[in-house]
Amino acid sequence: ANNYATSLVQLQHFEEAKTLLRRITPVARRVLRESDELTLKMRSMYAQALCRDPAATLDNRREAVTTLEETERIARRVFGGAHSLTKAIERHLQNARAALRVHETLSPKG
Repeated sequence: ANNYATSLVQLQHFEEAKTLLRRITPVARRVLRESDELTLKMRSMYAQALCRDPAATLDNRREAVTTLEETERIARRVFGGAHSLTKAIERHLQNARAALRVHETLSPKG
């Protein structure tokens, strides 16, 4: 399921990827646990699907940043800062924060 979700995001089928990951990630968290590598990859992929979607709302981007912050914290605790997954999540988090800043700048205040 994770490989399928990854393919969906790469093909820019964001809605399908989000739907799939919303369904399978809670199962992975329950069965594999929060700190399992596959669970962390699924959470990261879900955040990417939220953030990379051109139709993403400000709330979507905020959810992506929050998810990646939590996921990065867990990955750092479990695998350390030098692990490839931790580094990948950090890159995704930087990108998500940048996208959020742009979205906040372009959104009307009110």
